[in-house]
Amino acid sequence: MTRAVVFDMFETLITHYNSPLYFGAQMAEDAGIPEDKFQALWRPTELERTTGKLTLEEVLEIILRENHCYSESLLKKIVEKRIAAKEECFRHLHSEIIPMLSMLKKKGLFIGLISNCFSEEAYVIRRSELFPYFEAVYLSYEQEIQKPDEEIFKRCMDRLSVKAEQCIYVGDGGSNELETARKLGMKAVQAAWYLQEGTTQPSKRKNDFLQMEKPLDVLNYVDM
Repeated sequence: MTRAVVFDMFETLITHYNSPLYFGAQMAEDAGIPEDKFQALWRPTELERTTGKLTLEEVLEIILRENHCYSESLLKKIVEKRIAAKEECFRHLHSEIIPMLSMLKKKGLFIGLISNCFSEEAYVIRRSELFPYFEAVYLSYEQEIQKPDEEIFKRCMDRLSVKAEQCIYVGDGGSNELETARKLGMKAVQAAWYLQEGTTQPSKRKNDFLQMEKPLDVLNYVDM
């Protein structure tokens, strides 16, 4: 019997691709740094940013100083624009996200969140309108481990007091999350409602997993 549904955040509950992006290319432009030089310092920090070793501010200060353009005002401007872009994602939710979460609550199911994220994303997630729906929130930046490490899944299930077979995991399929969930014994399904062919989204459809075309489909699967 299903007792809990655990979600991924990015490209599952929210998407970056329905609002203006503010990734490395845009930050480089605001900093006045050639993109290749910015990315050469930015991209290698992804693991450390994802697992709580480095904050956005720390990495940006390094990049700006290396490129001889550091100022407190420039750093502040880029950080604020990055946070604002993440917050904007929550203003472009699929229309069924809130109804789906509300109905899961009404059914008495526990709702968990496991998300790979950076410092600025953890900040935004905890202040978002979605945050109150979760009984367990496991963010890689705070946990110092990231998906697909099995441990972050186990910590979330322990917090919810559920066994893997009592739990549905819903994600877009990035970071081999669905494969890990299935390996642990969870019912793993792919959220396809934000997936767009021909975009720079990292995830594609995975035909060896059940795919859900809209958020309210989750409710039908819970009742199966």
